Amino acid sequence: MTLKQATEKEVYGYVHSFEPVGTHDGPGLRSVVFLSGCPMRCKYCHNPDALSFGGGERKSASQVAERCLKDRAFTSGVTLSGGEPLAQGEFTREILRLLRKKRVHTALDTAGSVYDEAALELAGLVILDIKHTDEREFEKLCGYKMDNTLKTLQFLKRKKIPFWIRQVIVPNITDGSENLKALASLSSGAEKVELLPYHTMGVHKWEKLNMPYPLAGVKAADGELMQKCNAELKEYINGIERA
Repeated sequence: MTLKQATEKEVYGYVHSFEPVGTHDGPGLRSVVFLSGCPMRCKYCHNPDALSFGGGERKSASQVAERCLKDRAFTSGVTLSGGEPLAQGEFTREILRLLRKKRVHTALDTAGSVYDEAALELAGLVILDIKHTDEREFEKLCGYKMDNTLKTLQFLKRKKIPFWIRQVIVPNITDGSENLKALASLSSGAEKVELLPYHTMGVHKWEKLNMPYPLAGVKAADGELMQKCNAELKEYINGIERA
């Protein structure tokens, strides 16, 4: 029996790809669904092939949910990523609703570029990627304002929705003390704060799409830099907790 009854309306959207077992997409092993489309144009995007709206494969929300349920025996839940999953709001909400009905733990991996309270409340966990803490630097890095990201963060805190904070450490862009100090402040209430090292593994995708890579020449964040940034961030967080 399918998740949808014959009398119910199907909701359709576009899926870039499925990853049956993801290890860095939420708690435990996750089924990961990468949805197509994103309004942001981050200079280090590692999925540029998922940026366009209407790209990928058109599927119904029930088809996506059923596909994820096949992996239920060996995963801890489902993570919707992208692209930007909140950019396909109705589609994302319906997938979350169907999985919630089956008592499957769900996570939204989002930059908060689209503000969608209903989707946030349906998720079991929100992984919020804060690209930069300075509004001007955020816009330079992403080609998009950070207003909705901040609104999303405020809503998560106000509604006490479990959330993680993530940020990619790009050398000479997000590794500064002021950014890390501000990130520590924004992260109050988060279950987890993760700094991810900038890498160049997605550059070949830009080349394949005949798109110039905006951060050409920027080296990957090495272990020494990540150790320094993590130690600094931890110090700022501890200072806030002691205050």
